[in-house]
Amino acid sequence: MSAAPLDFALYALAILILFLTPGPVWMAVLARGMAGGFAAAWPLALGVVVGDALWPLLAILGVTWLATEVEGLTTVLKYVASGFFVWLGVSIIRHADKPLAVDSRLTRPGRWAGFAAGVVVILANPKAILFYMGMLPGFFDLAHLRWGDVAAIVAISIAVPLAGNLLLAAFIGRLRAMLTSRAALRRLNLASGALLLIVAAIIPFT
Repeated sequence: MSAAPLDFALYALAILILFLTPGPVWMAVLARGMAGGFAAAWPLALGVVVGDALWPLLAILGVTWLATEVEGLTTVLKYVASGFFVWLGVSIIRHADKPLAVDSRLTRPGRWAGFAAGVVVILANPKAILFYMGMLPGFFDLAHLRWGDVAAIVAISIAVPLAGNLLLAAFIGRLRAMLTSRAALRRLNLASGALLLIVAAIIPFT
């Protein structure tokens, strides 16, 4: 591997912070959990894994090619990544108390329906690849990544959200109360936004 353990640790922390920001996957897990308990929610969590593996892999391949063709691009992308985290953190803080909504089509009963819902909810937004293309250069020198590094990045991108989604499904009752409370949702979003700003400040020095 060419990447340092600290790079992987910081990346895992960033993925964790992003996971803690409520979004469509949270609401899909919540909706399925409320409709059918943990048994209905865990297949969705596995479906989400498809996108969590695909988007960072495609982003790495695309940005790596660009980095090898354009001299100095990696340094520029590091600051782009930092700016992206600033924008994301500020956006989350500005809309901290905005209520969440879920597509009722994601709550159809059945394991395969749950798995398909997870795939749909994570792949429905192709902008995810742009997110990873903007984020990954802030943590890794993509031009010098080896396959072991790529495998570790994809594994982290899968493992952190999967563990979180399974925990969401397991503690669905308490989470429902939190996500339906504007005050609790606001506090969670403010904390997540602040942490993203901290990550943005660290990236240029890694």
